[in-house]
Order: sequence, then C-alpha cells, then structure tokens
Amino acid sequence: MSRNTDLLLTALAPAIWGSTYVVTTLMLPPDYPLTIAMLRALPAGFLLLLAVRQLPQGIWWLRAFLLGALNFSVFWALLFVAAYRLPGGVAATLGAIQPLVVIGLARALLGSPVRNLSVAAALAGLAGVALLVLSPKAALDPVGVAAGLASAVSMALGTVLSRRWQPPVSALTFTSWQLTAGGILLAPVALLAEPSLPPLTPLNVLGIAYLGLIGAALTYVLWFRGVARLEPATVSSLGFLSPVSAVLLGWGLLGQSLGAWQMAGMGIVVGSVWLSQRAQRPPVTPLAPRPVR
Repeated sequence: MSRNTDLLLTALAPAIWGSTYVVTTLMLPPDYPLTIAMLRALPAGFLLLLAVRQLPQGIWWLRAFLLGALNFSVFWALLFVAAYRLPGGVAATLGAIQPLVVIGLARALLGSPVRNLSVAAALAGLAGVALLVLSPKAALDPVGVAAGLASAVSMALGTVLSRRWQPPVSALTFTSWQLTAGGILLAPVALLAEPSLPPLTPLNVLGIAYLGLIGAALTYVLWFRGVARLEPATVSSLGFLSPVSAVLLGWGLLGQSLGAWQMAGMGIVVGSVWLSQRAQRPPVTPLAPRPVR
C-alpha cells in the first residue's frame, strides 16, 4: 500500500475526532466527562477483543496498560480537566503543542532526526490552531494550563512508545488491548469522581455508541496502523486536522461563526500539515547515469 494511502487513512482519525465536540453537545448528557470517556473506551475495547480473541502475552500486559493509560486514561482525564477550567480555544491551543513534543521524544527514544522543516511545520500548525480557536479575551487558569500541557505530553509519549513497542499482532488487536486497558483504568476514577448517569435516552445511547465504535474503535485502529507505518512526526502533525474538523462542524451544525481569522488559521493549519509531510518524505535517490558505449 502506498504512503499516500497510509496518510489518508491515518488522517481520517483526527478528522473524525473533530466531531466529538458536536456529538457531545447535541447527543450526550452534560457534566459526565470521565464516565463518557470510560464508556467510549471500555465497551469498544471489549468488542474488539471479542473480534480478535487474542490477549497480551508476557511483557505486553504491562505495555498495554501503560499505553492505554498514556493514550486514553491520563490523556482523556487531563484533557477534560483542561476543557472545564479553560476556554475551549486555550485548551485546543495547548493540545496543539503535541507535534513539537513528539519530535523531541522521537529523537530521544527512537533516534529520529530533528528536521528543521518539521519544527517549522509544527510551529506553523500551533499558530494556525491559535488563530482558528483562540479568542482575545481567553482567560488562563494555572491548573487548566498544566492539565492541557500534560495531556499533550501524555498523548505524545503514547504515540512514540506505540511506535517503539510494535507488537507481533495486527493494529486491530493492538488497539483492542489499549482501549480495554484504558477503559479499565478510567472506570474506578469515573465511579469515584462523578455521580451516576441519569436514565439515558435513545439519543444518548446513539451518541455513546458513535463515540465508542467510530470515535474510538475505528479511528484508533487507523491511528495505530499509521503509527506503525509512518514517522511519529508525520502522524502527530495530522492531529492538527481535528480542530479544523471541529470548527467546520460547529459552523455547519451548531451555527457558530466562522470569520476571516478562523479562515486564515484553517489555511495555515492545512499548509503546516502539508509542510510536515514534505519534511518527512524519504529523499529520492537519483538514477545513476548509464555508461556510454
């Protein structure tokens, strides 16, 4: 399969993740972030485990729970703390530092080269996200800022370690292990930190099913497949597509405004993603000239 196909399939994941805000707003009961996160991960993980019928072996038990914590439990919990304590634009901008963190961690843990063009693309993407979602009156809460930064580092470390620890199984199986482990770790936190859910309506059930089956199971299979096939900096830069998708869906479905600054930010984000892919593209080896006879 070509590299462009791998890029397109991987890019579907953050594009779909951008729908989480709209689904949460329109279809889910409010103020149950940890419970919804647990319901998003655990049933999807169990369904995938039933499909693959393969459990981790040996060291992969520990790795599955560590990666499940980094990519799901810790990441989602801290992300929700940031979302509650900060305006959405500030939280999204803090999360946009993830590609820069991935570049540094990939260098430290994988020995990947630090390309100046990749750093420039990551900085451009960060600036584009800020233009896209940040308002001039955004307030900063220290705890929220710390949670937002820590959530980005958690996902970045999970991405790099997922590349370093490639298991002898398919991306589907690898995703099932991590989703299940992440959901198991989230369950006691959700039970202790939040009250019981109210009776769910059919719309609530449909929203939770969408976030679990499409927003978690499908997307993370595509994401971890991309992590295994592409460079970490390439994969992480695709995450910039998530706020673009969220803004477009908010404009189309929720009637939110989309002004000149947002349009400019969107263009910068798309350009930064293109630039990052160009930076990571393998060099073309010129053909040796044929000898003249």
